[in-house]
Amino acid sequence: MLTDQERYMKEAIRQAKKARALEEVPIGCVIVCNGQIIARGYNRRNTDKNTLSHAELNAIKKASKKLGDWRLEGCTMYVTLEPCQMCAGALMQSRIDRVVIGSMNPKAGCAGSVLNLLEMDGFNHKVEVIRGVLQEECSIMLSDFFRELREKKKMLKKSLAEQVGKSEN
Repeated sequence: MLTDQERYMKEAIRQAKKARALEEVPIGCVIVCNGQIIARGYNRRNTDKNTLSHAELNAIKKASKKLGDWRLEGCTMYVTLEPCQMCAGALMQSRIDRVVIGSMNPKAGCAGSVLNLLEMDGFNHKVEVIRGVLQEECSIMLSDFFRELREKKKMLKKSLAEQVGKSEN
């Protein structure tokens, strides 16, 4: 039997798979308020040609619209990958109470990996952080994506080299 945290993270994983179907980095999230999912989001940076189109920001925008307020107090975000500095800032600015993270991001994470903006003293709002919910499933999804991307690039490079070789003959 799944816990509530696992159930909501499974929905975030479903959102990440939507990103993957668009050949985006598979990151997904949901925002929950009073036991109900009020918003969903997934990574769409390449699709939208927009630096700001991260899963978290897409979901925050939808949740704010749904609640009719920029303040998302009483809400919890479930996200498959640790938020970057931009998304961590947005979590704080939106006053979300808590974030539940699947996989940590040692290269860009700002909820404890590179730094922890969410629980840092000095800011007027702190976001409670829960780490490692369905971590293995979230991590495998990301590592598989990047492995496949590297293989595609390698094949493309090889194909281009072969084409150049043929044209020189």
